[in-house]
Amino acid sequence: MKNQRFRTWETAALIALCLTLLWGCWAQGRQSDIAAGLVRLHVLAVSDDAAEQALKLRVRDAVLDYLRPRLAEAEDAGAAREILREELPGVAAAAQTAAEGREVRVSLGQEDYPARDYGGFTLPAGRYESLRVVLGAGEGHNWWCVVFPPLCLEAVEGEPLQSAMSPEDYAIVSGREGYELRFWLVDLWGELMNRLR
Repeated sequence: MKNQRFRTWETAALIALCLTLLWGCWAQGRQSDIAAGLVRLHVLAVSDDAAEQALKLRVRDAVLDYLRPRLAEAEDAGAAREILREELPGVAAAAQTAAEGREVRVSLGQEDYPARDYGGFTLPAGRYESLRVVLGAGEGHNWWCVVFPPLCLEAVEGEPLQSAMSPEDYAIVSGREGYELRFWLVDLWGELMNRLR
């Protein structure tokens, strides 16, 4: 009898482990698919001082003004990433012009993001390709958006984002009925991975 209970417990633990691994694989795949179609912009201010926060927004505007015509021809996130790699010196120059003498560091790479609601859609937590602009020490509040497809300052109608994703991934981030649990599972997995990294 004691061995039987132990075997039942082992079986239950094994089933729970298998289900957790399956959920993790599914959630990681969904988050990776969502991230593959996007490039995010992350601007960090020198500090939380009101003047530095206002300067951060002017730098953001200068970077977006510089990038808007250059990314207009990008048909997908891969093309946008290539354009951004080539334009890093120009992005840095545009940011530096608006930075009023602050040190500016610009990079393109993978970055962990928390879940973020953009009004018409919500991106789950996880790792995304990110154009990062850091002003000075970068210790102030940040500002982020999606630079490709170009959703930073435009009213999000959904079409640019929808064309960059599969129907299932778009349904997850746009919160369509029946996909709320899927979003929650993907977001939970992304948060877990962010913490482990």
